[in-house]
Amino acid sequence: QLQLVESGGGLVQPGGSLRLSCAGSGWTLEAYYNIGWFRQAPGKEREGVSCMSSSDGSTVYADSVKGRFTISRDNDKNTAYLQMNSLKPEDTAVYYCAAERERDINIQAMCTGKYAIDYWGQGIQVTVSS
Repeated sequence: QLQLVESGGGLVQPGGSLRLSCAGSGWTLEAYYNIGWFRQAPGKEREGVSCMSSSDGSTVYADSVKGRFTISRDNDKNTAYLQMNSLKPEDTAVYYCAAERERDINIQAMCTGKYAIDYWGQGIQVTVSS
C-alpha cells in the first residue's frame, strides 16, 4: 500500500522560502500517478494549492500562490516537491501531499476536489510569521 510522507515544513518569516517534499513509502509513487498539494488553514476549508498531470506535466496553481509556488517531481527519487517562495502569513496551513492513480484525468478537476484522492500524506505544518 502506498503511503505518502511529507517533510520540509516549519516556521519561516514572511518573504522566506520552504521546500516541501513528499516521499512515497510502502509502495512506489508511480510515475503515472497524478500528484498534488493541498492545504488547510485554521478555520478555513481545504484548498488545492497545486497539482501536476502525469500524462503531460501540465500544472494547476491556486490564484493565491501562482508565481510564488512551484510543483515538481523526481520519479527516480520517488518524491514530489512543492517549492514555496515569497511566503506570506496567509500561507500558514497544514499542507498535504496527494496522489491520484487514474490516468489521463483533468488535472484541474483533481485540484478543485472533483476527484476522490486515492492517497494522502499525514500533513505537515507550515507557519509564516515574524
